[in-house]
Amino acid sequence: MRVPHMSRLIDVLLLTALPASGKSEVRRYLASLTPEQCRDEMHIGPTVQLDDYPYVHMMRRISQELCKRGQDGVFFDSDDLPSKEPRDWGTLIELLNADFDDLVKRHRPAPASAAEWLLDRLDTARRKVAARPALGQLEPAVRREIVQALEAECAELLRDKNAGIPDSLKGRTVVIEFARGGPDKATMPLPAPLGYRYSLATLSEEILARASVLYVWVTPEESRRKNIERTDPNDPGSILHHGVPMAVMLGDYGCDDMDWLLQASDRPDTVRVEAHGRVWYLPVGRFDNRADKTTFVRGDRAQWKESDIRALHDGLAGACARVVKAGEQAY
Repeated sequence: MRVPHMSRLIDVLLLTALPASGKSEVRRYLASLTPEQCRDEMHIGPTVQLDDYPYVHMMRRISQELCKRGQDGVFFDSDDLPSKEPRDWGTLIELLNADFDDLVKRHRPAPASAAEWLLDRLDTARRKVAARPALGQLEPAVRREIVQALEAECAELLRDKNAGIPDSLKGRTVVIEFARGGPDKATMPLPAPLGYRYSLATLSEEILARASVLYVWVTPEESRRKNIERTDPNDPGSILHHGVPMAVMLGDYGCDDMDWLLQASDRPDTVRVEAHGRVWYLPVGRFDNRADKTTFVRGDRAQWKESDIRALHDGLAGACARVVKAGEQAY
């Protein structure tokens, strides 16, 4: 049973939203606060960050290298198209599950080859969601070429992953960021493996037992507008400046099911998750960013206006307070 956490910090915070909704700006803003402000006003301790976007980026890089060699792209047929395998939404969650397990166990992998390590992890995660572990089936010569082409990037990903594992999680908040959705104008509920209903149910028991949700709320139209606005073609791997192709925005993120989940839950301000043979109720705080409160955070901090800071701060503090309150009421 979850221990009510009005008197303690939020343990695991699932930071969710459509692309370009403001998740990364929220993270940057929280990083600008003092530890006391985070603790007393946001119920958040020093954060440990997990994010599935670096894995999406590496899936695209693997596909680029495979296609360049006349091979099937496995994950993507081109940079402009959605994923080939819908179950890879679950693949990404299984990678986050493994990263969370490494956090808890303070396990910092040290493989001989970072690229081999990543290819093996992707296949392992795919098996768990009943998707084809295609990378292990590559011709040996092709696999060697892919490993050589991506070794430096995979080594950087591994360094970042290991550097983000603290010696203790005591007093910390683990922030796990991901975006989920469905096709434009889809009806609810979204069918598996689309949407938050599927991805939340794919999270490990260890995460679900400790998790709350902070949802950054924008309309799909606003998400698409901000995605175009933030895109920097000279910095495609950047968290703050990467762009999502429009076919993906319409096909994968044309809508999402968070509002539906909140309305369908039989406990207020929670989402009901059926997973691992039981029912979980995850407290939800919805930060309303439909009228943009976050874009200013991209600029020079010295230029931030007090009125903008206050609107963002109060909105986030209110959403985090609702997370805590919902946690008390749900358990």
